[in-house]
Amino acid sequence: MNKKELVDAMADAAGISKADAEKALNGMLMAVSKALAKGDKVTLVGFGTFATVKRPERTAKNPRTGEKITIPAKTIAKFKPGSKLADAVN
Repeated sequence: MNKKELVDAMADAAGISKADAEKALNGMLMAVSKALAKGDKVTLVGFGTFATVKRPERTAKNPRTGEKITIPAKTIAKFKPGSKLADAVN
């Protein structure tokens, strides 16, 4: 499912226009992005939790040359599915 298909499904489920559904989706994505950028968690009970995790600096090997390289530390976004989502998928 891509964004357009999700917007269409949201509009049908909520009985709203596609334009309003797209605004709602964009607003939700923006709110989640801002919260994660601040280091906050976003929990949607039953659906899942969005959070950030700090990945430490590490050493790896370039597969082409065999040279050792350093991969810098960074913060990544993670998603942990909730029980209702996990049950729906299984």
